[in-house]
Amino acid sequence: MIAIVGAGIAGLACADALRAAGAAVTLFDKGRAPGGRMATRRVATDAGEASFDHGAQYFTARDPCFREQVDRWQAAGLAAPWPAAGADAWVGTPSMAAPVRAMGKAHDVRFPVQIDHVEREGAGWRLKGERFDALVVALPAEQAGPLIRPVQPRFAELAAQTPAAPCWTVMAAFGERLPAPDILRESGPIGWAARNSAKPGRTGPEAWVVQAGPDWSRVNMEREPTEIVPLLLKALADRLGKTLPPCLSATVHRWRYARAGAEGSGALWDAELRLGLCGDWLLGPRVEAAWLSGRRLAAAIIG
Repeated sequence: MIAIVGAGIAGLACADALRAAGAAVTLFDKGRAPGGRMATRRVATDAGEASFDHGAQYFTARDPCFREQVDRWQAAGLAAPWPAAGADAWVGTPSMAAPVRAMGKAHDVRFPVQIDHVEREGAGWRLKGERFDALVVALPAEQAGPLIRPVQPRFAELAAQTPAAPCWTVMAAFGERLPAPDILRESGPIGWAARNSAKPGRTGPEAWVVQAGPDWSRVNMEREPTEIVPLLLKALADRLGKTLPPCLSATVHRWRYARAGAEGSGALWDAELRLGLCGDWLLGPRVEAAWLSGRRLAAAIIG
């Protein structure tokens, strides 16, 4: 039995490969559903339900193995190209969370379960009263490091040296179309803004995701969420040079660990402790990197 802490794409990619090799896997996640930063929020409005991919905006598929996975998602109706973001840009359909939620259905995933410490038991591990032969930690570096520091300080130090950039994200729905291209890149506080309702497979009213740049987010990270919405909507209006129409809804999300660093190992595996780490922070700040990291760790465990 192998325990995986974190049911984002890295943890689920690791679980897929381990299960294919015949291993029994249990995943634990503090959220209510799999996905991590491949997240979608739905909001009811007077014009219908609006949806917002408020984490990862798109993903690439440059590695041949990952491209094969994306082709399978496309064939299942779970992913589609999004040319507005680039020639090699893809999104989940009908939401960014769709591919990971489909992956999660194949596994025993415990929600919502917070793992705040790990305990050695003989040659294995004990989590939530159950014994496991190996442990995988598929969390952002800032969460993985403190969790494993008592048992593997070297891996914890690598995590501490690879911090992620934060991101404030505003999700706004409007009753009319904004006079703007589908994507707006770096402008003042804004790092990225996109018409989420223009992505393939989306329905509902005009929906925008406005993500602040890392520097602005870092400076304003501890402000109240109610302060952030008007600031980023004003930045959007300033970028367009027009007054925005009234919002049907406006919500905000604070990502403390949004854009991962790049430690470079790909994955970390301590064969003596039977302890592994995977995630985008070990390879690069991309969905594709997270998937590859999970697969690399699985290969190390199986090997």
